[in-house]
Amino acid sequence: MAVVSAEELAVEPPAAARRLLGATLWSGSVGVRVVEVEAYGGDPSGPWPDPASHSGRGRTKRNGVMFGPAGVLYVYLSYGMHTCVNVTTGPDGTASAVLIRSGEVIAGRETVRPRRPGARSELDFARGPGNLGGALGIALSDYGTPLFDPSSAIRMELHRPVEAAEIASGPRVGVSSAADVPWRFWLSGSRAVSVYRRSPRAALTAAETV
Repeated sequence: MAVVSAEELAVEPPAAARRLLGATLWSGSVGVRVVEVEAYGGDPSGPWPDPASHSGRGRTKRNGVMFGPAGVLYVYLSYGMHTCVNVTTGPDGTASAVLIRSGEVIAGRETVRPRRPGARSELDFARGPGNLGGALGIALSDYGTPLFDPSSAIRMELHRPVEAAEIASGPRVGVSSAADVPWRFWLSGSRAVSVYRRSPRAALTAAETV
């Protein structure tokens, strides 16, 4: 039975990210099983300062929803064209969110197919954050949607927590700050997980400078 409360996400970013793995994100008739996520903290005054986060320098009009309660949709455009889907986490007043990086389409494939004409297979429908947003048909106007409200057109369902042995972790993709923080989590058995790419602007690790 699905959990319909956001309270389980009002925790530290990595714990919330792991909790979202295996959840179902619905947008209309399209359902996506979440298989890859990235956790992001907030500003230096909070408990999880994170220079890679949109809220890393404080509250703005763009990131304001990240400072609110858990379980709300935070949407933004990447490179001016890709809609990225995030779920706010942590207690109300403390900034943090989880980026939904990849998913497996489990319902509404006939609706997704014309939205993702370039996909080589169904595994590519929602692989990568921009593709996931496109597959679900989520737009900037959906910003602020309460994902645990049964009347919302976009809804999140949490299921039984995934066993720790099924979860892998590593550094986040494409960030130039805090590039080695292992806050990316994925289901190790899913073939829909995206490919890791380190930002060329990220500082080299100690091992790489030798």
